[in-house]
Amino acid sequence: MLCRLASAGRSGAKLITPLGCLASRQKHTLPDLPYDYGALEPHIKAEIMQLHHSKHHATYVNNLNVAEEKYKEALAKGDVTAQVSLQPALKFNGGGHINHTIFWTNLSPNGGGEPKGELMEAIKRDFGSFANFKEKLTAVSVGVQGSGWGWLGYNKEQGRLQIAACANQDPLQGTTGLIPLLGIDVWEHAYYLQYKNVRPDYLKAIWNVINWEDVSARYATCKK
Repeated sequence: MLCRLASAGRSGAKLITPLGCLASRQKHTLPDLPYDYGALEPHIKAEIMQLHHSKHHATYVNNLNVAEEKYKEALAKGDVTAQVSLQPALKFNGGGHINHTIFWTNLSPNGGGEPKGELMEAIKRDFGSFANFKEKLTAVSVGVQGSGWGWLGYNKEQGRLQIAACANQDPLQGTTGLIPLLGIDVWEHAYYLQYKNVRPDYLKAIWNVINWEDVSARYATCKK
């Protein structure tokens, strides 16, 4: 069960899971953005970034803290029914916190272009070309029904990159076992104020701000 979300650096967000640590856990906090709200314009408006970060992500953090406190109480009482009933809230808000913490660092005002080095070689190996990879991840992200995420993940057992989609705020690793490298948020709050209901336009634009240095660092870390 969720206990504490470590700060997300280049290695990504990590969960510490033993139930016993709930008794002395630290509360989750909203991470600062590594850039100004308007830094990703014109591709993503400042208004979207401000609402997305300070309202939506903050809500996941607050609700996760509440759910964990309730879980702590249920655990102390030995109330298994209450523990089970809290699972959806922990998954949704915990996933929202994990996903967005990765998402902010996956973006950069100096992003765009193509990755280099080992990540680029892995993309060519597993998808044929960068263009083919980009097309596939875009298609998977466009095809998410309702709200969710498109992901590039690393399959540690098979030693290869994989593309996946997750519904709602389901976290990639907790849901599929893939280690998250690059996440694209396709909830409407991530783009509607600028791109309305035309998700493909948003997905076309977001490639201009992908932080390949961050994605490459995540790839290097998860291979160790």
